[in-house]
Amino acid sequence: MALPAAAISFLLSSEPAVADLKICNRMSYVVEAAIGIDDKAATATRGWFRIDPATCRVVVQGTLNADRILLNARALPVYGASPIPQNGSDTLCVAQGNFVIAAARQCRAGQTQAPFTQITPTQADDGNLVAYLAEASEYDDEQARLAGIQRLLVIGGYDAAPIDGVDGPKTQTALDAFLKSHGLTRDVLQSPTFFATMIDAVQSPSATGLTWCNDTPHKIMAAVATADGKSVVSRGWYGIEPGKCLHPDVTGQPKQVFSFAEAVDAENRTIKIKDKALSWGGSTSLCTRESKFETNEQGDCANRGFAATGFAAVDLSTGGKTLRFAMP
Repeated sequence: MALPAAAISFLLSSEPAVADLKICNRMSYVVEAAIGIDDKAATATRGWFRIDPATCRVVVQGTLNADRILLNARALPVYGASPIPQNGSDTLCVAQGNFVIAAARQCRAGQTQAPFTQITPTQADDGNLVAYLAEASEYDDEQARLAGIQRLLVIGGYDAAPIDGVDGPKTQTALDAFLKSHGLTRDVLQSPTFFATMIDAVQSPSATGLTWCNDTPHKIMAAVATADGKSVVSRGWYGIEPGKCLHPDVTGQPKQVFSFAEAVDAENRTIKIKDKALSWGGSTSLCTRESKFETNEQGDCANRGFAATGFAAVDLSTGGKTLRFAMP
């Protein structure tokens, strides 16, 4: 599955910010959002607010007086290379987990810089202020929720493509297979934690396809490549938290699958042990780069802005394969 280009779009208005502020997600991805509040000489940030498809979340309660409101949004690591462009004009400080940073223009230890985009929310009928996250597909709430389910089914190895927010027998068959394989009933579809349930399932070892499991105390960034006999497509990065597993989106019937992974610190720098990178790969040289990437050209990596990286071949001929990454 190739991640489609997606963009953040907002309903704009000149209404003043005087009520609760909420962010609504009309994307087919579970996202995490952070906001920036710029008030005269001070700029504060707070996050991360997790928002499922077709849901809204209040990120500021009560009267909000600010010169500017800014937003950073990112898809969860389970989706691989983030489909949300991170190209805002303001660079502010964020941290891992839940955070509030009062002075967000000068980062301290444990904080990193992230691009924020200025937004002007609209005033909703209930008097609250709202900004929408949207894809180019312009889903409504019902379509966004279904597309979000389809996307996670595909990542989990179930044939629910295309990801279009349109219901049909193919999607329902894939959904039934998912529910049955995980011992769930259709009642779970109405649960407010359904997307969390799906993500947990995707991040568990699978009987089909490729699964990565992180048995280290470090975050791992992984890349996958597939060969169809005509070309080899490499893409990354997928973030795998300590103690978690991830089932990357290897769809169709590729003739070969390849894997590379490396451990990183809080600032995404490669962890080294005795001056050697803590990584898991092999002898097949394919193209990668530090930021998110997807390429079907594997020659002359350096001159195209890529790095030649050694991937390991993964044998899926007899069923699923789980690669466990452990400390040496």
